[in-house]
Amino acid sequence: MSNNMPKVKTKQTNKQNNRSQETLVAGSAWMSGSSIVSRLLGALYIIPWMALMGDNTTASAANALMNIGYTPYALFLNIATAGVPSSISKQVSYYNSIGEYSTGKKIYKKGLQVMGLTGIISAILMYVLAPLLASASPAASIAEGTQVIRSLTPALLIIPMMSVTRGYIQGHNTMAPSAISQVLEQFVRVGFMILSVFLIRIILGSSVVNAVSLSTFGAFIGALASSLYLGYVVWSRKNEFQHEVVYKEKQQDIKTNVILISIVKTAIPFVFIGSGITLSQLIDQYTYGPVMSRITTWTPGEIQVFYGVAAANAHKLIMIVLSLGSAMAVTSVPLMSSLVAEKNLQGVGKQFSNSIQLLFLVLFPSSLGMLVLASPLYTLFYEFNVFGTEMTRVSSIMTLFLGLYTVLGSNLLAANMIRSAIKALLIGLLVKLIVQIPLFAIFGTSGMIYANMIGFGLSSYLMMRAMYAKTYYDYKKLGKRLMAIGALSTIMTCTVWGTKSLLSLFINPVSRSGSVLIIIIATIVGISVYGYLILKTRLADHVTGNSAEKIRSRLRIQ
Repeated sequence: MSNNMPKVKTKQTNKQNNRSQETLVAGSAWMSGSSIVSRLLGALYIIPWMALMGDNTTASAANALMNIGYTPYALFLNIATAGVPSSISKQVSYYNSIGEYSTGKKIYKKGLQVMGLTGIISAILMYVLAPLLASASPAASIAEGTQVIRSLTPALLIIPMMSVTRGYIQGHNTMAPSAISQVLEQFVRVGFMILSVFLIRIILGSSVVNAVSLSTFGAFIGALASSLYLGYVVWSRKNEFQHEVVYKEKQQDIKTNVILISIVKTAIPFVFIGSGITLSQLIDQYTYGPVMSRITTWTPGEIQVFYGVAAANAHKLIMIVLSLGSAMAVTSVPLMSSLVAEKNLQGVGKQFSNSIQLLFLVLFPSSLGMLVLASPLYTLFYEFNVFGTEMTRVSSIMTLFLGLYTVLGSNLLAANMIRSAIKALLIGLLVKLIVQIPLFAIFGTSGMIYANMIGFGLSSYLMMRAMYAKTYYDYKKLGKRLMAIGALSTIMTCTVWGTKSLLSLFINPVSRSGSVLIIIIATIVGISVYGYLILKTRLADHVTGNSAEKIRSRLRIQ
């Protein structure tokens, strides 16, 4: 520990750190729960959706076509929101912590105006550039790719403003409304997708591309429902926010143009870091086709299908687990910002370490569990496929690197370590780009996944090193905790593997019904074993605080 850091914690600092830890756990529980439900809906819909689309070959091509539309859409969405939601959350939390509640309201109103404009600009750009984006993608038809990409432009008009409202609410360290809105958005979107493909394919007997286009338009319908709910939340809590303004201790007159500049300056780093995974996916999307056409004898249609399996099918499954990292990243931003406002450097380091520990406490066993259950998982959502199973297994390990990058990037930005975060991402993407083609040649499709692990692994290491240089967090304690989590996760993984192997002797593992039974039973066994181990060893207490003690008491675990 550096001499620059205080050696003795005051009681006040201890209370602040404990409060931050409890807030992080509670907020992460809300956001993680909603993210898991949302991702499950986003993955489960594929079963009826592909069944209604047609035979397996047709359905796989449709799924790949939809993913080709969603990848550039995700980038334009990041540009449209420009990192403003996280910026809003960070700034509202900052000003609230120093008693400037009215300034937080000004920031919210100005953010809505800015996002309305950037949403329009981004929607126009994506619509105009759709043919160019489709021609460079693995789409078998440029016209079909263009139609699908353009069907997503309406969502860009509304989602940015919706995200600002989420950021404003999160800035008050209130995660429940945002969590509920995410589930509502996904539920409405999925319902619309299934209804639309049933109408287009079954009732009208129209083309696949029309069914996919109307399905992707569901992003707008879901966002509209979520926006209406969030608007009601802000309206219903206006008296609560007004109470904050009345009883504040101090107020400064901050001009509108100053607020606008502050939002933009804070937002730019968030959009870049938030686009990191999307940028890596774009590298995959625009290198996969050209490389595979040279090193294989696959037809354009086969390239589209194989790309869909790796980048769409397997990715949907790992996003269920990866959503945990995203949820914790969202929760940690206002907490870290508050600690920075209080100039609690020691608290920043502790919060950083807690975020990593909490992430791995959940993400590590989840990733290993998905690795073991890759075959029944892929069979359940799609159908038994050796290539799909292989892609899911490799991708499940990749979630550790992507999840860590997501949390670390948000933490560094919230701690105003902007240059370190951007530099780490740029180096990681550059290394990925360099090793991508050689890894394609060696490992085939898996090469782009291995390249992601190398790139984001390097970015994460650089971010952790940068934070240590500023806060001197206790990396030895962090390392011991992560090793303990890894050891208990390994025991759980062996148990899940044994359970799956035993069940496969009596249950057909390549059928959907058999896969469901294997997944349910093995998951229950894995959660029970891991939950008991982290409670029994008191590992959960160190990471989650009083929450684990309460659970252990109820379960009567000594």
